Amino acid sequence: MEKVTLNVQGMSCGHCVKAVEGSVGALSGVSLVKVDLKAAKVDVEFNPQEVSLDKIKDTIDDQGYDVQ
Repeated sequence: MEKVTLNVQGMSCGHCVKAVEGSVGALSGVSLVKVDLKAAKVDVEFNPQEVSLDKIKDTIDDQGYDVQ
């Protein structure tokens, strides 16, 4: 498993947390997604043999948030 912390801009409410955690958590190979709304960070634990970091970033981007 690999762990990363992503800086994600544009999240501001509970809906944002659910959108990010739900969409990324649904990806095959992702075992943990935790959004820290105040810090604008998303912690992700995933199996890089099943899902790429780029795919995770694209999924967050598709929800309307800016991954930096």
